[in-house]
Amino acid sequence: MKTKLDLIHILTTNRTSFHPVIADNLLTSGIHVFDFTENNNDIKQIDLSDKMAYSRYVENELQKFGAQTGIGGYNEDRLIYKRSELFGSGEEARSVHLGLDIWSGQGTDIFTPLDATVHSFRNNDNHGDYGPTIILKHHLEGHVFYSLFGHLSADSLINLYEGKNFAKGDKIARMGTYDENGHWPPHLHFQLIIDMEDYTGDYPGVCKPADRPYYLANCPDPHLIMNINY
Repeated sequence: MKTKLDLIHILTTNRTSFHPVIADNLLTSGIHVFDFTENNNDIKQIDLSDKMAYSRYVENELQKFGAQTGIGGYNEDRLIYKRSELFGSGEEARSVHLGLDIWSGQGTDIFTPLDATVHSFRNNDNHGDYGPTIILKHHLEGHVFYSLFGHLSADSLINLYEGKNFAKGDKIARMGTYDENGHWPPHLHFQLIIDMEDYTGDYPGVCKPADRPYYLANCPDPHLIMNINY
């Protein structure tokens, strides 16, 4: 059975060969790193019951720092999920983020970092959910793993079918608007997964703190493919 360590090794070896997930110029200049943990006092001041408050915060932060792109979130224990009942409450709340978020303008093109086939796709149309989602299956030097792309535009799912092939660097989707992407500021949730278990068109992108070891073992750090220095 392939392990996380096996995959980390093979991704590290090949990390300079992957195609950027969004346009390279958006990842090489003007990047702002977001922090949505309790260490960020500004987040604590946001009324998360106001559906647009979080979006305004993200937009204002990017403008304040003159950034084209925001990034962050892998293995981050976040406060922001209180805005949706989808993530539970109290000790049962899910708050640890398992992917990497990339904030940019709605309609930003998204590309596959390496050759892929479509594993599954779905519009997870709930407040706070992924919205339109695509999961790709990859083969790399005898290893099989998956990448999940969430918060896409609705038209990203048109003409898709399971088993459809994409070559490295092919455009696969666009970032969705607030109204179609699960009610989030436009961004991409990018997540690596070793074992899809029985999921299709979906996989947990946030887990309970108590379940962190299990999910991090199955969801390696997306930076291994993104290869961004910040």
